[in-house]
Amino acid sequence: MEPLYQQTHKQVHEIQSHMGRLETADKQSLHLVENEIQARIDQIFNHLERLEILCSKEPTNKRQNAKLRVDQLKYDVQHLQSALRNFQHKRYAREQQERQREELLARTFTANGTQKKILDIANMLGLSNTVMRLIEKRAFQDKYFMVGGMLLTCVIMFLVVQYLT
Repeated sequence: MEPLYQQTHKQVHEIQSHMGRLETADKQSLHLVENEIQARIDQIFNHLERLEILCSKEPTNKRQNAKLRVDQLKYDVQHLQSALRNFQHKRYAREQQERQREELLARTFTANGTQKKILDIANMLGLSNTVMRLIEKRAFQDKYFMVGGMLLTCVIMFLVVQYLT
């Protein structure tokens, strides 16, 4: 039992050092490192099953101590497994945020393209260039009214807070 325990204990420490590589690995090798760590964890779980069987075959006076050592190893491996899952979850969330950010950036360009399409359709319907310029000018003026209204609202809210306190 002792050689298998020592080998398993050594593998746990190796996995702990490999966990540090996850933070520094580039995107291409990240999955390889994760898979390697997961394979080692699975191998350790197999060793732990064998160690539990060997524990029950130990003499009575050594059985309790051997069981405690195996339980400690099991706890350490479960901790490493949860740390790996936590890292994978954070990586997945980060990748999803990047995808959503890219979608939003693409969407703004699509909105600009939509405005151009609307103007093209209006030209096809026979609206004159003068009417088109008036529409664009009105949209530009509306932006100033919106910003001015927002600033006026903020000033009023500030004055109300100053007056009431």
